[in-house]
Amino acid sequence: MTRTRRTATAVVLALVLPLPVVAAATAPASAAPTGVHRTLAATGTDVSAAATDAALSPAELPAPTGPYAVGRDILHLVDEHRQDPWVPSAGHRQLMVSMYYPARPGTGGPAPYMTVEAARDMLQLKVPGTTIPPEAVSETRTWSHTDAVPRHGRFPLLLLSPGFTMPRTEITSLAEDLAGRGYVVALVDHTYENSGTTFPDGKTLTCTICDDPDAYPPAAIEESRAKDLSFVIDELTRHRHPAWRYAHMIDGRRIGVAGHSIGGASAVPTMAHDKRVLAGVNLDGTMFVPVPDDGLGGRPFMMIGHSTGTDEDPTWTDAWGRLKGWKRWLTVTGSNHGSFTDVPVLAAKLGIPEPPGTTLSPQRAVQLTRTYVAAFFDLHLRGIPEPILNGPTSAYPEVGFHAP
Repeated sequence: MTRTRRTATAVVLALVLPLPVVAAATAPASAAPTGVHRTLAATGTDVSAAATDAALSPAELPAPTGPYAVGRDILHLVDEHRQDPWVPSAGHRQLMVSMYYPARPGTGGPAPYMTVEAARDMLQLKVPGTTIPPEAVSETRTWSHTDAVPRHGRFPLLLLSPGFTMPRTEITSLAEDLAGRGYVVALVDHTYENSGTTFPDGKTLTCTICDDPDAYPPAAIEESRAKDLSFVIDELTRHRHPAWRYAHMIDGRRIGVAGHSIGGASAVPTMAHDKRVLAGVNLDGTMFVPVPDDGLGGRPFMMIGHSTGTDEDPTWTDAWGRLKGWKRWLTVTGSNHGSFTDVPVLAAKLGIPEPPGTTLSPQRAVQLTRTYVAAFFDLHLRGIPEPILNGPTSAYPEVGFHAP
């Protein structure tokens, strides 16, 4: 592993979550971030050939584990008080948001994973020149349903933010599981920062800021995402004419935020600027915006990351010392940067090997991510005791606890 990078280009490269055809790249929990990209061509593997036969049928996400069926809505939100920070000529900031919620079983129809255009854009960005058909990704089976009838009751709201360059769908399996456990989940695409954002008019926008990484400091991206997430909270919880038809399901007194890579790191500025957010989780993201001196006001925060060496990410070490309230720093042995997303599940179906050193199966990676993220929010938003957060357990031997 390399030590902390010193150039802006390398820093941004570390934020780019590649498909496993490119080496896992950022924010291990107990290793300094690395910006080295390794293609399969360099290891003698032909990506297209490996995927040809496997891509004949779509992948299937692991089934949610909670007691509820899962509904899904898609929202198009426009912030009329904010210009788009990356493409000012586009006008007001626009976001696409997938809403997952506890639903009545047997209602609604199957929800697609993503649009064909979004999948094509993601593949071309991550695997330039690939012959993998976009349908091999877009038709991935999910467990949520469109137009599903919501269950009665009010539920905590969780906001999820994906990694830089990746579409919001990369953490669908986590979103579905949390909704099945009794949360309303807003999964947010950050326009021009994520690949394949499809809008209601059918237009699909790509990651514009990926074209010139030196021009966009990671801290600025994290701060912008914090504004996006607070705006989504505003739209979902306003008393008059909320943006979502089922907004009555949301308990605005219990709000949490989590994300992967730069999306996870963005939990820090989100909580720093928005006191409505009571708890946050960072899944393997380098925190270029430091935890403020007040330690997020003592609100709980958890960091979960992959381990590839003995060096610590200095931004995590700094955050650990600054956090004032309940906190955990977990390291998952045998994982890689993408292990906290749907990427390993998709890669396995496409016949694409994971980075060297990965021993955690895609299914186990999904299980661990779901289990610990849900336990964290169950404890801090619902007051449910969660012994697995107290220390190592034989049920999950891969998960190590950082000690100060």
